[in-house]
Amino acid sequence: MKKSGFFVVVAMSLVMSLLVADPVWATTSTDLQQKQNKLEQEQKALESQQKSLQSQQKDSQNKLNNANSQIGSISEAKGETKEAIDETNAVIVGLMTDIELIKEDIDRTQEQIEITQQEYDEAKKQEETLYEAMVQRVKFMYEKGNLSYVQILLTATSYADALNKAQYVEQLYEYDRIKLAEYVAAKEKAEAYGKQLEEEKAELETSKYELEEEEAYMEEVLAEYKATYADYEVKLAKAKQEAAVYTAQVKSQQSSIASLQKQIEAKEKQVEETKKAKEEALKAEEEARKAAEEAAKAENEENEKSGYSTGTGTTSSGTTSSGTVSAETTYTDTTSSDADDNDDSDNSSGTSKSYAPAGSATGSNIAKFACQFVGNPYVAGGTSLTDGADCSGFVMSVYQAFGISVPRTSWAQGSYGTEVSYANAQPGDVIYYGGHVGIYIGGGQIVHASTQKTGIKITNANYRSMISVRRYI
Repeated sequence: MKKSGFFVVVAMSLVMSLLVADPVWATTSTDLQQKQNKLEQEQKALESQQKSLQSQQKDSQNKLNNANSQIGSISEAKGETKEAIDETNAVIVGLMTDIELIKEDIDRTQEQIEITQQEYDEAKKQEETLYEAMVQRVKFMYEKGNLSYVQILLTATSYADALNKAQYVEQLYEYDRIKLAEYVAAKEKAEAYGKQLEEEKAELETSKYELEEEEAYMEEVLAEYKATYADYEVKLAKAKQEAAVYTAQVKSQQSSIASLQKQIEAKEKQVEETKKAKEEALKAEEEARKAAEEAAKAENEENEKSGYSTGTGTTSSGTTSSGTVSAETTYTDTTSSDADDNDDSDNSSGTSKSYAPAGSATGSNIAKFACQFVGNPYVAGGTSLTDGADCSGFVMSVYQAFGISVPRTSWAQGSYGTEVSYANAQPGDVIYYGGHVGIYIGGGQIVHASTQKTGIKITNANYRSMISVRRYI
């Protein structure tokens, strides 16, 4: 009996030594399992928090990318507007120069008109004087009896005298006739030249008026460009401010994600340590159970040898007849599911519009090809026929589809190629309106990237004043 009790004491001492050998093991496998479950839940919570932060960072990064894209687009549009302001200023300077030159021409023409008027007045005065003298001579001759060539001859003292008198009368009338004709011609010439000068002056004044009207229009255009430029400056400042905010958000989120990653790694380490401690505890408990069973078995054998019948035995439940509960514990390993670890993806399906190929580079094909994109968006600084373009980007990309390279800006497109009259405009020609371009499609219509509100659309070609019509092929 003492020997068997010794075995039991030894077995229990072994178990206690295993349990106190390391403070981590200073608990049961069940407690360690609970601790492991708790750590795994904390780890999953950290991973969920990290995933949420990663999603927020992705959203912030997308917003930052959009803000940077807007900065690029606005900067480009701002640059184009600045270029338009400079070119409009140059046009205004040219118009002002032309107006001054026309004013000088008008002044010179007015001086010439005044000189011609003096010449006309002098010729008219001479005509009237000569005419009055002729009237007086005729009246004198009439009052004296209306002398005739016969009377002059009869009163002549000789043939020579008669001839001289007849010749004198002829010369007098011829002189009067020639002089009168000269003054009449001078008067008519001065009158005709005066009318010509008046017409020239009227044309100059009309040109001056048109130039002044054009100057006023260009001043309005310049004011609009300056307002647009100021608006771009405001938008650019706002976009830069938004970019700075999103940049700070991304940096903060990246720092938080890194911090969470360290916490997750620490939790993973704790979980592994707990698993290891649990396995060691299970092993110690199993060894203690076996030692207890061996001790009980040895005690029973000792009692049998001593002739004692204790009636003890091992039950199917693992407990001894003395009521000692075995240290065996059932353990089920639980693992977390990684089903949500995959990134979300947009699986929504949508129909995409198909477009006919460009074909051969004819004006008709260019017009038909361009019309396919009606309804697509207007994007400032854009050049995509499907995702969005501005007016000049639309024209450039349509022609690019046919292998034809054209300038990028509307100002450059307005002077590119060959100028034709609107009356001779053909499909595929480009109409320039001053800061805006469209592709003529025939029938008095254009297709163009209009505004952000209306996108790419078809419009009457005369919806605003044309500057020029250009042909690129």
